[in-house]
Amino acid sequence: MANNTKQLNQIELLPGVRIIDLVLQIGTTIVVGDVHIGIEEALNKQGIMIPRFHFGEIMGRMERILEQARPEKVILIGDVKHEFGMISEQEWRETLQFLDLLLAHAKEVVLIRGNHDTILGPIARKRNLTVQDQAILGDILLLHGDKIPSLLPPGIATIIIGHEHPAVTIRDKIRAETYKCFLKGTYKKKKLIVLPSFHPMSEGTNILQEELLSPFLHQDLSSFEVYIAGDTTYYFGKVKNLLC
Repeated sequence: MANNTKQLNQIELLPGVRIIDLVLQIGTTIVVGDVHIGIEEALNKQGIMIPRFHFGEIMGRMERILEQARPEKVILIGDVKHEFGMISEQEWRETLQFLDLLLAHAKEVVLIRGNHDTILGPIARKRNLTVQDQAILGDILLLHGDKIPSLLPPGIATIIIGHEHPAVTIRDKIRAETYKCFLKGTYKKKKLIVLPSFHPMSEGTNILQEELLSPFLHQDLSSFEVYIAGDTTYYFGKVKNLLC
């Protein structure tokens, strides 16, 4: 099956760190940003009628990534589910299916706590998993990005976060298109990479115009580099060039 699957575009962000579709591959590990399983049911309860077909897209896209990357470990860096104070029926069912897909392709799945994951624990325990605040791969620190740790571990050279759902809106006369993107810059002399949301419905925060959420990004982003994520990955240069 994998031999008949179209190869997903890859681009290297840092030595040993590359983009594959909407995720990062670091050696034999893939890192996945905000999946927000259950967002459709949450919106339906608010009276916003969103059809619930996105989970099939999530599963299909992730399976293609797994078949190409063949990871030994998968790290989900927060906001696996969407609801804050409860576990919806959709979240129970679909989060377990998503974890089963990952566990069928990888020896280890690591869950990092996001601000939406206050009660992810009961789901994690169904698959003998735990939820932790951060993970370390060599000199890389992975965390959700909604808050900055009071003390960074020693020896860290690169920080990888989610939370922000970065995107850029490109305008051509009267037409405007918004695209998910990866960001690469620095935070206090350490390299910083920001992942887009994995959920197909969430384009994210337009970093060129909107107020940013992550405290890691409360800084001048003009020198950050932008990588548009889509059917292929496009390098769009620095943020300051997109503001012209």
